[in-house]
Amino acid sequence: MLTIFQNAAKHAENTAIVVHDKKYTYQTLLQHAQQFAVELLQDTNDLSEARIAFMVNPGFDYVKVQWGIWLAGGVVVPLCLTHPLPSLQYVIEDTEAKVIVISPEYQSLLQDYCTANQIRLIVLGDEQHHKTIALPEISLDRRGMILYTSGTTNKPKGVVTTHANLEAQISTLVDSWKWSADDHILCVLPLHHVHGIVNVVSCSLWSGATCEFLPSFSAEAIFNIFLQGKLNVFMAVPTIYFKLIAHWESLPAEKQVKLTNCMQQFRLMVCGSAALPVSVMEKWKHISGQVLLERYGMTEIGMAISNPFDGERKAGYVGLPLPGVAIKLVDENYHEVAANEPGEIIVKGANVFNEYWHKPEATAETFTSDGWFKTGDIAIVEDGYYRIMGRNSVDIIKSGGYKISALEIEEVLRTHASIDDCAVVGIADDEWGELIVAALVVKDANINLEELNKWLREKMASYKTPRKYLLVNELPRNAMGKVTKNDVKKLFA
Repeated sequence: MLTIFQNAAKHAENTAIVVHDKKYTYQTLLQHAQQFAVELLQDTNDLSEARIAFMVNPGFDYVKVQWGIWLAGGVVVPLCLTHPLPSLQYVIEDTEAKVIVISPEYQSLLQDYCTANQIRLIVLGDEQHHKTIALPEISLDRRGMILYTSGTTNKPKGVVTTHANLEAQISTLVDSWKWSADDHILCVLPLHHVHGIVNVVSCSLWSGATCEFLPSFSAEAIFNIFLQGKLNVFMAVPTIYFKLIAHWESLPAEKQVKLTNCMQQFRLMVCGSAALPVSVMEKWKHISGQVLLERYGMTEIGMAISNPFDGERKAGYVGLPLPGVAIKLVDENYHEVAANEPGEIIVKGANVFNEYWHKPEATAETFTSDGWFKTGDIAIVEDGYYRIMGRNSVDIIKSGGYKISALEIEEVLRTHASIDDCAVVGIADDEWGELIVAALVVKDANINLEELNKWLREKMASYKTPRKYLLVNELPRNAMGKVTKNDVKKLFA
């Protein structure tokens, strides 16, 4: 039996899941998952890694279906709840799923498609009651899950993780972040990504803790749950923390104080899935008393680097390699870079995925000849801590022979009193290779660019970015004094 089920049995009477104020014990969860496994198996003894796609709302049913698929020997393929049919169809057909499980509200979206393609459709609530049967033994080397990458450069790829990969990812975080059965976490993250599936749901349920679900995002609802005083762990992405900060700032002073006092009692708050602006981290510390633990990971590897649970959490840094995870920074030829030099992160360990589904060439290309996974992310180590400079294909601007981090420049620009937000990119240039361009959201349209450039150079002095390339130039304006859409399109063409 997989470890997560063994652990669940040890905590049978503990509350596993809370949704809409309804509580479910681990015993109830295991019983329903086993019944659903029998529903999936029908007349077979083992799904034998058959891919089972499911489009199920966050909560008890989601975990019941996920666990039921694993118990029956299948591979879970979570579908995004907001994707249109063509996007869902791509995942279903790529994985060759012959069974789809859905919450009732998605029946109108998928019923005709399933009928036309002879796919078995299970609508939750319509399951049959079956006699208990012996479930298959599941070895750790079996495939357990397929998640799809974002597909920024081409069609999304199915990332296959085995049960051994999943157990390595989960157990490492449980140990490193000191999970226990006394923990109570709120899940506000989508459950077709590793952040929600592994870091929140699986780590909590592995530990015998309580996982509460908020099916749809609401800053007010999150804070109201905080005020109940039951939670002690929270994980989110930078955008969510930004929205929570904005909502907190809109509240009366009395409620702000109550929330601050409540949040100070949490033992852990984590941020990930995107770069955390230092300004957001500092604001959150001010309103919550919590220093967010930032970490680094991706679909193919789970989590690989993390700020320490105990010890200094450095703003702007993702921390240190997790136990059991080997990390190297390498150049374009995959030779390890010198100390204090940036390089691509490559990873090796039990956490690293098995393969891209039905894409052997893509799988081979993403590993070095000696088995290291190429992340495509550029980082630098400073005082032992890793700092992400950006995605090699997107965030690293190559200008005048230098590799310049767009994320670094954005971070500095956001600290300017006249700038609300910004985005920095590189555009092609014959002389320099690429020029740095910043799109600014400003409080004052009459911002002085000469003073801004001087300020930017001074602020970037501690970075490796060559200051002579840091110039913010104003776009040409039309007769009405506005920058036209065509001007912007030409600039970014």
